Amino acid sequence: MDHSAKIFNLLNQLGITANYTGFFYSASAVEQCLVHREKLLMVTKVLYPNVAKQYKTTWTAVERNIRTVINIAWKHDPHLLENLARRPLSKPPSPSEFLAILTLSLCNE
Repeated sequence: MDHSAKIFNLLNQLGITANYTGFFYSASAVEQCLVHREKLLMVTKVLYPNVAKQYKTTWTAVERNIRTVINIAWKHDPHLLENLARRPLSKPPSPSEFLAILTLSLCNE
């Protein structure tokens, strides 16, 4: 299975479907991080602007839409998010934490 299919599958398991803009923004960000892990250290300076350029939007819109899908995932199945994070979560993760959780969980498959 290629990266995109694995990412889409994981997002769907979290209750995030393709009718949310953040679905595609998250998928693109995770795909970039799978190729270049260091982008997880430069989320607002490099990663969000790259995704924004790809979708012809702003980096703030990218972050906002990722935040929206995080809240959907948290309401849908917080335990799955905790399993992916391999630690308890007392609140929804930040966008950068969320992307790191998804990226690292896909690396460990």
